Amino acid sequence: MRNSIPGLGRVMVFLAAALASASFAIPEDWEEEGVQYGQLGTDVTLPCPGFHASSPVRWRRAGATALPEGSAIQQGSLVLPSASLAFVGAYSCHGEDGGLLHTVSLRLGHLPGVPFVSCRASDYENFSCSWTSSVETFLPTRYITTYRKKSLTGEEKRRNRNGHVGLCLQDPSRPGTCTVHRSEFWSSYRLNITEVNPLGFSYRLLDVTMQAIIKPDPPEDLVVEPIPLAPRRLHVSWKYPSSWPKEPHFQLRFRLQYRPVIHRSWSVVETVNLSEVITDAFAGLEHVVQVSAKDFLDAGNWSEWSAEARATPVRDLASTASEETTTDARLESLAEESSQAPNPEPINHSDPLEKMAVLVSLGIFAFFILAAVLVITILIWEHWHSSPEDTTGYSMKHP
Repeated sequence: MRNSIPGLGRVMVFLAAALASASFAIPEDWEEEGVQYGQLGTDVTLPCPGFHASSPVRWRRAGATALPEGSAIQQGSLVLPSASLAFVGAYSCHGEDGGLLHTVSLRLGHLPGVPFVSCRASDYENFSCSWTSSVETFLPTRYITTYRKKSLTGEEKRRNRNGHVGLCLQDPSRPGTCTVHRSEFWSSYRLNITEVNPLGFSYRLLDVTMQAIIKPDPPEDLVVEPIPLAPRRLHVSWKYPSSWPKEPHFQLRFRLQYRPVIHRSWSVVETVNLSEVITDAFAGLEHVVQVSAKDFLDAGNWSEWSAEARATPVRDLASTASEETTTDARLESLAEESSQAPNPEPINHSDPLEKMAVLVSLGIFAFFILAAVLVITILIWEHWHSSPEDTTGYSMKHP
């Protein structure tokens, strides 16, 4: 198995060296006077250093009238079977005369589990890793965090035969994280996150490629403004995240999402610029806008969305005029309806004699019209019948 994985031996040598250096510090750091650590679920033995084989020993537990069930005294030591968290507490051993020989505070927990580790680079010069414990140990825990560059140049191999092993620096203000500074964007690294507690240690090795873990911070200073006389447009601008180096070699591209506040679905636009004009906004409706960033060459992942910014496009002048016209039309319609409403005052009907005079006048006028039409008709008829006779007489006189 060793021959099939030649690199594994070197990794284990490095790991053993790191853990060996840490193991020397563990007893000194965790050896609190009067404290003993034990593993849950196992038999725990509490020794009594002042014990003499010739004299019996008695054990007592602080705050309790009896020792845990199943406990036994063997050669002066107290044996607690299948220890549970209920066994945690202070114990003391006493001589035959009742004199105090030794006191010990028992703390119980679990061995460390393999930690969960993830890494992220917010720029191309540094990357950070974070971790969480996979097991609640109930014991004080610390972490050893180191890294090794996987591919070395000849010069680097000559400078450091151990493979450029370095510390992933932990920040006390950010527990559970460490940072590798001045990393190389095109390089790969192997992270070793080792969890240590008074009972033992566990570790995880994680291979990291910068191109895969790059994830910029969200863009900053997002501003959204309406454009005068442009009812469907909004001008959006932003800046590079302050954590991204201001160099032209590694640029970012951006993704813009926007929607009216009253809608749920987003519209998305991608750009390489630091500003964009939204051309399909809804006039008069407030819009919410966010922006995220990603490496220009599509390496890694999109950043988280920026904080929201809001703005409302100007209202359409034509729509405003149309609304005013509609309002005026409604007012005129109301006025007409009110004018056509019944008059509450009594109607003043005209005199019947006047109606009779009008009817008589119309009758006389109609009579004269009919008479004129009749006279004209008779004249035309007579003229029509007299014309053939005149023609015949003329032809007889002149054969």
